[in-house]
Amino acid sequence: MSILRGVGIGQGVATGTVVRMAEALPAPEKQTSAIGADAERARAREAVASVAAELQQRADAAGGAAREVLEAQAMIAEDPTLQDEVDSRIDEGSTAEWAVHDAFAGFRATLEAVGGYLGERAADLDDIAQRVLARLRGVPAPGVPDPGHPFVLVARDLAPADTALLNLEQVLALVTTDGGPTSHTAILAREKGIVALVGAADAVTLADGQTVVVDAAAGTVNAAPTEAEIAAVAERIAARTAEDAAPPAPGALADGTPVSLLANLGKPADAADAVARGAEGVGLFRTEFLFLSSAQAPTIEQQRAAYIELLTAFERKKVVVRLLDAGADKPLAFLNDAHEDNPALGLRGLRALRASEDILREQLTALAEADAATASDLWVMAPMVTTVEETAYFTALAKEYGLKTAGVMVEVPASALLADRVLAHADFASIGTNDLTQYTMAADRLLGSVASFQDPWHPAVLRLVREVGSAGARLGKPVGICGESAADPLLAVVLVGLGATSLSMAPSALADVRRSLAAHTLDDARRIADAALTADDAAGARDAARDAAEPSFSQ
Repeated sequence: MSILRGVGIGQGVATGTVVRMAEALPAPEKQTSAIGADAERARAREAVASVAAELQQRADAAGGAAREVLEAQAMIAEDPTLQDEVDSRIDEGSTAEWAVHDAFAGFRATLEAVGGYLGERAADLDDIAQRVLARLRGVPAPGVPDPGHPFVLVARDLAPADTALLNLEQVLALVTTDGGPTSHTAILAREKGIVALVGAADAVTLADGQTVVVDAAAGTVNAAPTEAEIAAVAERIAARTAEDAAPPAPGALADGTPVSLLANLGKPADAADAVARGAEGVGLFRTEFLFLSSAQAPTIEQQRAAYIELLTAFERKKVVVRLLDAGADKPLAFLNDAHEDNPALGLRGLRALRASEDILREQLTALAEADAATASDLWVMAPMVTTVEETAYFTALAKEYGLKTAGVMVEVPASALLADRVLAHADFASIGTNDLTQYTMAADRLLGSVASFQDPWHPAVLRLVREVGSAGARLGKPVGICGESAADPLLAVVLVGLGATSLSMAPSALADVRRSLAAHTLDDARRIADAALTADDAAGARDAARDAAEPSFSQ
C-alpha cells in the first residue's frame, strides 16, 4: 500500500527519509528492594524532582500553548497524592522502579475514570512515568531521535514535551499512528506550523530510511513516491515559501468576498506574533490568564492594564474579548469551588459569573476603561450562553457599562437552535466549535476514551453551525468561528459556506487558511459545505468536502 491516509494538519507538504521513534521502555519487574526503603524513597524523589525540573525548563523555552501543557506535566509529576502512592509501595518493600511504574499506572486509571480536565491529563502520565524510569535506570528518556540530518518523524504519538521542542530545522514532517485533529500533538503541531499527519494507522508499515512524501493538504503519506512526484513537491514547497514571504493580504474568497482572519490569543504578549502573521484583529482573547494563577480575583487596575496592552497592539482593529470562562476544566477557588460530579454540565461560563456578579461587573468595568483609553474596536462576549434570557441579561449589562458591541459564545446546541432569537438581542455570535462538538456528541472533549467522537466535521455539528450562520445572515449579524476547526484549511471553507463571516485561529494557521479561502468562491464554499452535510459521519463529511473541493484545494 503506497498511499497511507490520516488527518492532515494544515496544508503543508514535505518529503524526506523516515526515522521512527523508539518504543517505550519496558515495564520493570516487581522485585524486593536490596537497599532498603529509605534509599529507594530518596532515589524515587530525586528522579521525580529532576523530571519535573526538566519539564519546567522545556516549558520556559517553549512558550504558547506548549508552555501550559508542559507546566501542567511538571505539576503532575510532583503531585503529593502520587508521591504518597509511590512511597506506600516502597514501604511495602518494592524498588523505586516498580513503585513508580505501578503508582503512575494506578493514578492514570483513576484520572481516566474522573474524566474532564483530569481525564485528559491521564495520557500525560505515561510520558512522565517513562522519564522517571529512565532517570532511575540511568538511560536516556525515550524521545525524538537525532539522526544528524533532516528527517520525517514517525511515531505512535508524541508527548507534549517532545512536540513542544521539536527542532524544525531537522524534523521535516511528523506522522503519528494515533491521535486525532484535537489531540495535543495536532494542536501543538498546528501552533508550530509543522507539516503533520495524525491518526495514520498504517504508518506502522513505514521503515527507517524509507523516502516518503507527507501531504497534509491531501491527508496522505506517499510511501513510494516517484522522482517526478518528489520534484512536484519541491515546486509546491518553493511556491509556499514565496507566498509566505509576501506581505499577507486580508482574508477573502476568490470572488472577493471578505472573510476576516483573526487570532486566538491567551495573553497580550502573544499579540506581536499575530500581527506579524497578518491577523486582522483578535477573534478570541481568553482572559483566564489573569485569574487562573491567582488565589483571588485580579483587581480592576490589573485587568485594565492587561486589556490596554492588548488593545494597543491592535489599534483601530477588531478585538473580541471573552469574559472569564471558569468552571469545568478551569475551576477557581474564589468563583466556583463547590464539588460537582459533572462540572462540564455544571456552574461554568456565564452561569458562574452570574453567581458571582461582582467579578463580572469588575471585568466589565476594566474593559470599559481600557476601551475608553485606546482606539481599538472592542467587542465583548459571554462564554457558555445557553438561553435567550442569558443573552438579554449579558448584553444589557455590557451596554450599561458603555460597551457598544456585546455578543455571545454559541457552544451548546440550545443556543445554536435558537440562534435567531439569541441574535435578536446580541450584536454578534461566536461559535466555539470545541465545546459545541463536545455537547452535541455527548463526548467530553478532554477525555481520551471518547476522542473519536470529538470531531467538528461531524454533520450534526455542521448543521448547528448552519443554523447560526443562517440566523446571522437573516438578521444582518456577524457570525464568527473561534474553535480549533477554524484552523483546518478545508473546514474553514466549509464554515464560510455555512455562513461564518470571520474565522479566528492560532496565528500559525493564518497563512494556510488564507490560501485555502483564496482558492474558492462563495458559491464553491456553499457547494462544498452542502457536500459535507450529506455525509453520515465526520470522516465521510471530510472526504465529501475534499472531493467537492478538488482540484483547487490540493494545489
